[in-house]
Amino acid sequence: MRLPASFFARRAIEVAPELLGCRLIHELPDGSRLAGRIVEVEAYLGDGTDGASHSHRGPTPRSRTMFGPPGHFYVYRSMGIHRCANIVCEPEGHASAVLLRAVEPLEGQARMRVLRGERDGVELCNGPGKLCQAFDIELAHDGHDARDGALRVEGPVRNATHIMAGPRIGISKAVELPYRFFLANSPWVTRSSLNRAARTCSKARRA
Repeated sequence: MRLPASFFARRAIEVAPELLGCRLIHELPDGSRLAGRIVEVEAYLGDGTDGASHSHRGPTPRSRTMFGPPGHFYVYRSMGIHRCANIVCEPEGHASAVLLRAVEPLEGQARMRVLRGERDGVELCNGPGKLCQAFDIELAHDGHDARDGALRVEGPVRNATHIMAGPRIGISKAVELPYRFFLANSPWVTRSSLNRAARTCSKARRA
């Protein structure tokens, strides 16, 4: 189930949809194991065309991990509050990444509820900040190998189907780019994704 390094050494726009169905795993020091199926991601490119990417203005103390080797976690704090976990893509120096946006919990839900302040159900991991809380992902995980170690991503449990693409959420630049990918039949994706999908279907029916 271990993903090869070549899997991540591609454009983030190619890696992102193929991460859907993969498993995010965190084996905690106390022996607890957290695991979930990735159901929503966003690609951020490093080719200079993506104004929303942290790499757009070159390396900074926060974004330097994006410029490193592929297949490593890029973890940062958003708005001074929430941690967000990404996986670096493309060869070293190209600085693209895929944001892990939502996960369907599979193992360790009781521990996730504690980490999330007793939140439950779809509220456990349906957003990048919630995901990091539920999986106990800290800023210290920035730069860690995502293919090995206690915190890692493994190959898919089954092939993902019914993948939808749409604009990314919570950004103010390059908002028109359809770089968000999610499983249309999953209740675990972020609410705004479901709402946008419903509006898109409604418009299609009226047309």
